Amino acid sequence: MNIITNKIINRLFTRTSLAFLLLFACLASTNRIYAQDQSYHIKTVVIDAGHGGKDPGALGKTSREKDIVLNISLKLGGYIQKYFPGVKVVYTRKTDVFIPLNKRSEIANKNKADLFISIHANANNNSRIRGTETYTLGLHKTEENLAVAMKENAVMQYEDDWSTKYEGFDPNNPASYIIFNLMQGVNRDKSISMAELTEHQFKHRVGRHSRGVREAGFWVLKQVSMPSILVEVGFISNPTEEKFLKTKQGQDYLASAIFRAFRAYKDKIEQTSGVLSKQEENEKNIAQEISEEANTAEEVEYCIQIKSSTKQIPLTARSFKNIMDIKERQVDGTYKYTVGSTSDYAEILKLQKSIRKKIKDCFVVAFYKGKRISLTKAKELQKT
Repeated sequence: MNIITNKIINRLFTRTSLAFLLLFACLASTNRIYAQDQSYHIKTVVIDAGHGGKDPGALGKTSREKDIVLNISLKLGGYIQKYFPGVKVVYTRKTDVFIPLNKRSEIANKNKADLFISIHANANNNSRIRGTETYTLGLHKTEENLAVAMKENAVMQYEDDWSTKYEGFDPNNPASYIIFNLMQGVNRDKSISMAELTEHQFKHRVGRHSRGVREAGFWVLKQVSMPSILVEVGFISNPTEEKFLKTKQGQDYLASAIFRAFRAYKDKIEQTSGVLSKQEENEKNIAQEISEEANTAEEVEYCIQIKSSTKQIPLTARSFKNIMDIKERQVDGTYKYTVGSTSDYAEILKLQKSIRKKIKDCFVVAFYKGKRISLTKAKELQKT
């Protein structure tokens, strides 16, 4: 993507900044209230089959994205209802109909969902590219991630008066995506956890080529007030992968993989006390210690997470080649591999920029006295 000049940014914000800021304030308020009210039992899941109706989504040689992802979505919902009858499953669509992007998020928010799963299939001009990807909301880190977000966000152009409805956001203009740099979702860590579990299942249980967990600016994820992921189940533009995606068996495998990730995520969220997640329990305990601390700012540790796995990975593994000073951590039964250690947020961002040359989808995580906390909490502690 070309460098965005100050002139472009100023023009964009002059036109839409007030509307965006009001929207951010409302969403932030909704997220805080929602997070405080929930008991962290998974009670409602919203499954979103991408595209539909007049919007076919990506096109393969003999198939359409909208049909494949609807089948997978219905199978996924069926598994959840069968094995977790106490969990309410809500679909944004159960048939071949067009649902606006804002309506999809509205359905999730109205039902006070505990998890939002949006299912899609990818496409690329290079027919050799293959593999699964699972996205969480964030600022795109690569040109490739931005291209995927643009493709999925372009569905809003099927709607009447879409420019007004989406407050001037243009899915085809890279400048519009700077708004995602301002989003600090309180559900980021939970979303990443669900995304990691999903890609693990795709790779180790279904044998798919996993392209990993990524971040990008998806409007449908931006609007929901709960942990959320957008799953790209494969490339419909790859002939071999399209053949797999079209089959009943392939769709069953993919749906069951997402289901197993959901089951592991549910267990992980509910395993502590049924009220607080481990991270939030850590943060609650930390809050009680603050009054006794002379300087909490220096106790905050920022680092770069480069890998996560349910199984231990040797530090000499090929995936860690040319990366120095890797640290293995165990967080809630999962192995996390990090690089760097500093209490200076600006410094860790510089390191992240360097690490991205080797691992594009690395991201910043925070710890306090060895316990994982959210970035939001880390910044709060440093202001104390």
